[in-house]
Amino acid sequence: MIKSQQLWFTAPYSVEYWEQQLGEPGPDEILVRTLCSAVSAGTEMLAYRGQLPPDQALDVNLECLENQSTSYPLQYGYANVGRVEAAGDKVDQGLIGRHVFALQSHATHYICKAGAVVKLAETIDPEAAVFLANMETAVNLVLDAKPALGDQVVILGQGVVGLLVSAILSRFPLSACYALEPLQQRRDAAVQLGIEKAIDPDNEDDMGTMRSVLDDTPGRGADLVFELTGAPDALNLALSLCAYTGRIVVGSWYGIKPVTLDLGGRFHRERIEIISSQVSTISPELTGRWDRKRRFVTALELIESVKPEQLITHRVAYACAQEAYKLLDESPDKVLQVILTYPH
Repeated sequence: MIKSQQLWFTAPYSVEYWEQQLGEPGPDEILVRTLCSAVSAGTEMLAYRGQLPPDQALDVNLECLENQSTSYPLQYGYANVGRVEAAGDKVDQGLIGRHVFALQSHATHYICKAGAVVKLAETIDPEAAVFLANMETAVNLVLDAKPALGDQVVILGQGVVGLLVSAILSRFPLSACYALEPLQQRRDAAVQLGIEKAIDPDNEDDMGTMRSVLDDTPGRGADLVFELTGAPDALNLALSLCAYTGRIVVGSWYGIKPVTLDLGGRFHRERIEIISSQVSTISPELTGRWDRKRRFVTALELIESVKPEQLITHRVAYACAQEAYKLLDESPDKVLQVILTYPH
């Protein structure tokens, strides 16, 4: 029997460790010991702050969360890298000792179906692989956005997902790509990942220069805008920057935060399209050619070339996880990515 220490959100701004005895893995299951896990500064912080919509399924698409609601107490986390310690008799025993990625909550050990993990190549560092979920989200956002040759693109928000979208788009033959982010550390990271123009949206001179460039195009605005801030007010900024028949891809989840949109002006008259993008599903028009496996493979290839581990600013011992959440809540200007490290 293995004792798993699990992280639970028990009330707003409060986390606790609960122990659970794990038995032997079933015939098609594996036992994994966690090496590191990433803390999400977006959805996971909604759980920490008590900003999730009440009494909903937490995430029906994640096996570890499918039976949980958004009410306390709850587990969360979806970026876990570990080592396989044991496997059921129907599982390839060569998997034992391999590093794997899983969409699993924070815990020292867990048991899951063998098919629920992604086997990692020996060349991928666990601290790089922990970005796989966010990289998959970034890939999904770009697939939904359909950036075209010569597009003018604006990315609102340079949290980890925004930065990964920026890294991907820096490889596209765009006319221009602007990253808008109020925090200097994140703007610097965007430039490091290949964005030429990272702008503080509160800087009127820089915003004015960008708007003049965007307005000097046939559609008078950006062809494509990503809203990745998690702040509902940013949607109105996205509308103001978007060109005639342009599109806005919304990757933010606002939880219970209300959204007030100005839909009576340019949006109505200029046929602006607002697109919802969520990684749990692939756009129906792509499913003939894209599935989860292809998206994961693409994300893994990008992890090897982008090297997102450079975005890790804080490594916090699992036993001190409360410090990680407090840091993200109170000092977001000092943090890019926090990972939890586990005893070996």
